[in-house]
Amino acid sequence: MTSTAELERPTTSMRPAAATRPYALIVEDEPSLVELIRYNLIKEGYEVAVATDGEEALLTIEERQPDIVLLDWMLPKLAGIEVARRLRSKAATRNLPIIMLTARTEESDRIRGLDVGADDYMTKPFSMSELTARIRAVMRRIRPALAEDVVVVGDISIDRAAHRVTRNDLEVHLGPTEFRLLDYFIQHPGRVFSREQLLDAVWGSDVYVETRTVDVHIGRLRKALSKGGGEDPIRTVRSAGYALNPG
Repeated sequence: MTSTAELERPTTSMRPAAATRPYALIVEDEPSLVELIRYNLIKEGYEVAVATDGEEALLTIEERQPDIVLLDWMLPKLAGIEVARRLRSKAATRNLPIIMLTARTEESDRIRGLDVGADDYMTKPFSMSELTARIRAVMRRIRPALAEDVVVVGDISIDRAAHRVTRNDLEVHLGPTEFRLLDYFIQHPGRVFSREQLLDAVWGSDVYVETRTVDVHIGRLRKALSKGGGEDPIRTVRSAGYALNPG
């Protein structure tokens, strides 16, 4: 396995804006491995959270659903395979990407892990380059909107690399916050987000911003997207929040 000495700690300049970063949850109780994976994921552009036992993992996912889970099999309190089983039993997390990490090498264990719903299965020790490659493969397959620079939903196209948005082939001019809002919506077309969820995703959970600020920026986003005509693509769900119509 790659040693911690080989790691390059990411600098602030390497991190993209919070809302454009995919969010990964590491569920692992071995501190050195947690740090190894964490630093490499941050270097890859991920926002990272950590849970050190199975019960904490489920609570963390309930509070904020990640885009991918790296799940150790042998965990305190609740085994990783039981965590995977419970996630697959709920509609909200049924399609949540899971990569199982384990020291178990038997083929029967691999089959069991895949049978409970893991999207991939890696046996310890493993190299960080292989793990990040597997993560990219899973994300491309299951969450393409997080793995591609250009994503199209309905008549809206967003190019993350060029920081450019078009609708019906007409350029849409957005401010940085509106761009991050649209990027987050476009990762989950049709899904309803509360104002609090949007604040955490776009502004960050460690920044205090009043919830009504979301309404202001949603209004600006709507105005910009509708400037060239066409229906308002942002749907307001009473007492729930906002969603991007998938097309």
